[in-house]
Parts: sequence; C-alpha cells; structure tokens
Amino acid sequence: MDVVIAMAAYIVRRLMQAVIVLFIVSLIVFSFLHIMPGDPVLFMLGTTAPSQEVIDALRKELWLDRPLVVQYGHWLSNCIQGDFGKSILYNEEVTSILARRVPITIHIGLLSFILANLLGVLAGIICAVRRGKILDSVISTIANIGLAIPSFWLGILGIYLFSLKLGLLPVQGYTSPFSDFWLNTRQLIMPVFCLAIVSVAAIARQTRSAMLEVIRQDYIRTAWAKGFTERKIIIKHVLKNGLIPVATLSGMQLGVLIGGTVLIETVFNIPGMGRLIASSVMSRDYIVVQACALVIGVSVVLINLAVDIFYGWLDPRIRYD
Repeated sequence: MDVVIAMAAYIVRRLMQAVIVLFIVSLIVFSFLHIMPGDPVLFMLGTTAPSQEVIDALRKELWLDRPLVVQYGHWLSNCIQGDFGKSILYNEEVTSILARRVPITIHIGLLSFILANLLGVLAGIICAVRRGKILDSVISTIANIGLAIPSFWLGILGIYLFSLKLGLLPVQGYTSPFSDFWLNTRQLIMPVFCLAIVSVAAIARQTRSAMLEVIRQDYIRTAWAKGFTERKIIIKHVLKNGLIPVATLSGMQLGVLIGGTVLIETVFNIPGMGRLIASSVMSRDYIVVQACALVIGVSVVLINLAVDIFYGWLDPRIRYD
C-alpha cells in the first residue's frame, strides 16, 4: 500500500512538472515565431494588392492586432479546450489537419522505434556476450558509422539505389495500410530504416555498455558458479538489470523519432506532421507550428513519465520517495 501511495505521489509531482515544462515550451515557441521577420497576413493574401481595410480585418480576425500577451493568452486558452485555431496556409482548422497528419507520423515513428529496439538490443547483447571477438568489432564499427550517417543523406541514397536504379521500392508517398497493405509496406521500408538507423546504433552501444557492467557483478559470477546456462543467465539476470539505462535511452529516442521526422517525411514526400512543420515554418503559418510543437511537447513529456514508471518494473529496488 505504501508503495502505491508513493508512486501516486510521484506521478502527481511529475505531472505538475510537466505542466510547467509545457507552459515554458509554449511561451518560447510563441515568442520566437512572433519575432521572426515577415507578415503572415500579407503572405496569406498572396501576391495581390489588398486594401488596408482587408488587411486590418484579417489581422483582427486572427487576433494579430492585440498585444502579444493577449494573443498568447487567447491561443493557450483555446488550446486547452482543443481548439488550435485556423491555419493561414491551408485555410482549415488545425485540429482537422493534425487528425490526418499525426497518425501517419505515429505510424512511421512506432515502426522505427520497434525496429530500433529489436535490432539495437540484439546487437548490443551479441557484442557484450562476444566481447573482444570479431563479431563485436564488426557490429561496433557499424554502430559508430550509423551514428555519423545523416538520415536524409541515407534516404536520398536509398531512393537512388533501390528506387531509380533497381526499381524495387517506390520513390515517395504514403498509402494507408487499410487501403493497400503491401504498397504501404513497400513505401515505408526506406523511411522507417532511415529514421531508425541512428537509434539502432545508439541503443546497441548503450546495451553493450550496460550489459558489460552487469556481467561484472558478483551475483552474475555466482550464477556462473552454480552452473546455470549462458542463455538463462543472460535472459533472467543480465538483460533485465541491464535494460534500465537502455529504457531511458529508448524513451528519449521515441520522442526524437516522433518529433524528428521532418527530414525523412520531406525526402520521401510523406504527408505527416514532420512535413507539415517544414511547410508551415517556410510559410510562417505560426498557428500550425505552435500546435505541432505543443503536440510534440506533450508526447515527449508523457513518454518520459511512462519510462520513469517502467523503471519500477525493471528494478524493484527503485523507490518513488
């Protein structure tokens, strides 16, 4: 009972901290976008020469004629109610735009996250168990290269090789898996791999380091002395205790994958939230950028909270006092 109460109190504290963090993030994003050069009203009106009355009316409709403090308060109040405003570029409610774009980004991000953890943890285990051997050296070298490769460059290279030269995969686009699962799979092979490659390398290195540290512990030597098999020791003792720092990194990588799809979605012309952010920034559609930043901020905070709670299952010695 005491453990449950302590965990509940910890979750409440973290949620309060999350509210403060999100408030600061929203304030920074709002202020930064408003001090950038350019006028979103003039951009929305296009190349025509509108009268001053039209400009003033549109500025009033968008609340751009109020002081920044009033604009921020109005925007934040509406966001709390689920109203992110109307896009200047698309002339559509931001909530409707996000409803179409966010699932695509989540789809790509989750697939990349699963792939990164499966390959990264497996590679790290192999390196730790075969430390100093040829396999360890090869995988470690590949991991170091993976950390240094820009994802967008890898995507362009993949398009050139697998799409233009070999004709094996589509060049661009996204099709719902409910419409055509096979086409969706072929379209996502390169984006998912390019998005996951850096995370695979990072998780592999972290898993190797964490498992080597656990392997040196006394209770692992005791398990060897008792005659346990290598497989049982790795799975039952080493892996579970070594996953704590890996879980931290994986949680951080999930936030990065969901929020960092801008380049990948742009390279592969995928209509997700990342591409939406890129086009909105270029067009100074700050209403959409603010909404996307808020969605990403909430996602990262909730992911970090879930990772912290997950620690208790990985290591019962952890207390939430």
